[in-house]
Parts: sequence; structure tokens; C-alpha cells
Amino acid sequence: MAGRDTTSAAVTWLFWLLTGHREIEKQVVDEITSIKNGGEQLGFDDLKGMNFIKACLCESMRLYPPVVWDSKHAVKDDVLPDGTPVYRGNRVTYFQYGMGRMEELWGKDRLEFRPDRWLDENGTVKMVSPYKFPVFQAGPRVCLGKEMAFIQMKYVVASVVRRFEFLPVRSERPVFVPLLTAYMGGGFNVRVRRRGQQ
Repeated sequence: MAGRDTTSAAVTWLFWLLTGHREIEKQVVDEITSIKNGGEQLGFDDLKGMNFIKACLCESMRLYPPVVWDSKHAVKDDVLPDGTPVYRGNRVTYFQYGMGRMEELWGKDRLEFRPDRWLDENGTVKMVSPYKFPVFQAGPRVCLGKEMAFIQMKYVVASVVRRFEFLPVRSERPVFVPLLTAYMGGGFNVRVRRRGQQ
């Protein structure tokens, strides 16, 4: 998979979030069921049409970005929008984890897992500025594999969630470990059961 570590980190955090939000998990299952229409194969067009799963992935990556921070070096003197001077050679670092929790960007409910914040009234994924949500970077440095990553993540989520349900073995919140690629400290410890079994 392209971006293997970042993709798996994003999907792992989404699976964990779904264990605590069963109503959202049901919406994911409903979307898969409506698109699959009883068939076994997930095609490219099926995956492209999974707007709710994409919203869930965006919301998960907003809260738990696979890459927590990134830096750029100024090639010439410049001034940031807030008036801060940046001189040639200076490093400018942005903190995606912190940006995903800023009330100024996401509102008072910024700490809540709310995939609907990514959808318009028709259920289509809203365009959000990549400078507000820089998980795939922005401008000329935007990730070339962004759309492929979404297709891969949707495929994994749809393939797993339609068949299985995750049951956490611990009640405490997992530890978010912010290395080059962030991961879940101690792993994603769950019991797995076939969906629909008791």
C-alpha cells in the first residue's frame, strides 16, 4: 500500500474511534451495504462513492494525524499572515495534531468525533482548505498519492467493517505516540467477532 505506515495508522485510529461510536459504525455499515447491494466485489466506483467513510477517515485524521508535524525551510524572506517575519533559511514547523484541536478552526466541539462536519446537506464531502487540514500537505507540496490513499483506506475499512466488529479489551484511551509516523502505543488490542454474531 502506498504510504503504508501512514495509511495503517489512519485506519487503526478510525477502527478505535468506531468502537466508541457504534451509531457512526452503523452508518458506515449502512453505506457499505447500500453501495454493495449484496455483491461481493468492491469496485473503484463503489469506493469513490463512499462519502461517509471518507468523512470518517478525515475526522479520524483530524484528531489523530498520521504525521503529527512537518517543517519547511524558507527559500527567501517572507512574512506570515499574522505578521511574523520569516527569513531565508528559517525553518517553519506546523503541528497538525494541535491544528486538529483548535477551537478557532473546528469549533467548540473540536474534541468530538463528528464525521458529519465533513459532509454537506446532500451527504457529499465538503471541500476543506488543505491549509486548515494539512494531513496531505498543501499547495505545490500536496501528496501525490492522496486520492489513492483514500481509495486504499476506504477499501480496507469497507472490507473489514462489513464482516467484523471490534470489541475493545481495555476501557482506557490508547496512547497517541507522535513519532515520524504516529502510532497507537501498545497496539490496537481488541477481540474480533464476525458481524452479526453475539
